[in-house]
Amino acid sequence: MKSKQVLVLEYVFIVLLGVLMSLGYIFFVITNNFAPAGINGIAVMVQYKLNFSVGFMSLIINIPLCVFAFFFVNRKFAVRTLVFCLVYSFSYLFLQKLDLSRFQYNANGVDTIYPVLIAGLISGFCYGCLFRLNSSSGGTDVVAKFVSKKKPFLNFFWITFALNAVVAFASYFVYAENVNGVVVYNYKPVCLCMLYCFMSSFVGNVMLKGSRSACEFVIVTSRADEIEQLVLKTLHHSATRLKGQGIYSGTDKEVLICVVNRHQMVEFQDMIRRFPDTFTFINTVDDTVGNFKKIK
Repeated sequence: MKSKQVLVLEYVFIVLLGVLMSLGYIFFVITNNFAPAGINGIAVMVQYKLNFSVGFMSLIINIPLCVFAFFFVNRKFAVRTLVFCLVYSFSYLFLQKLDLSRFQYNANGVDTIYPVLIAGLISGFCYGCLFRLNSSSGGTDVVAKFVSKKKPFLNFFWITFALNAVVAFASYFVYAENVNGVVVYNYKPVCLCMLYCFMSSFVGNVMLKGSRSACEFVIVTSRADEIEQLVLKTLHHSATRLKGQGIYSGTDKEVLICVVNRHQMVEFQDMIRRFPDTFTFINTVDDTVGNFKKIK
């Protein structure tokens, strides 16, 4: 079990990430007329069209999603996601009232790629850190987490990328301009949104697990039966059991070998911490061949 100090530090870090995300939106997104991604992308488009704050829109959408996650995904994940969403939304609402124009990167329609890349880098960093803390930024992240729970062999960040692509195509219509009474559609917001989605997904994926495709856990334990059941029921993976013996103690041990998907590594580590008498080490797996799938 984690100490109270570690838990407090994790929540403090989640709060800081919420503030950082709101700063990224204020400084690089809002002034450059593109929808970043997911629910926040929808919120940005609503603010652009109706002048309804991103902060309020985020609260309206994410609170019900966090309730859904609490019952159907993971309670710890839902609570931590809710903390991030509240901090992000209220930070955004506070910063929106300040005059920060001198700090905002306004490309004025020229070289807009730079604020997009910077915003994607910030968001990807936040996504990766949040998922390492068993949290998320809400919105499509919650949907992607639910899908990856049902289909753990699917990559979380690329599920998110696919969902965010829908926002990109919607921005084609939202950011249309009226020129002399004629509606002119522009592909630029779509391209910027897709670039942002790719950048944030790529950075988030690297932040979470590096470039690894899977993780191998080798577990030396005397409580193999309990761990096996948790692996089967929680992660929907199987494991291989071997007989072993401690050289120093001479006691019989059992060795479990289990390969899990990258996005399950943090959950697996939390699970193993329930058994303080267990020794575990982790190997990176570049590729897998054969029947590496969810256990039905």
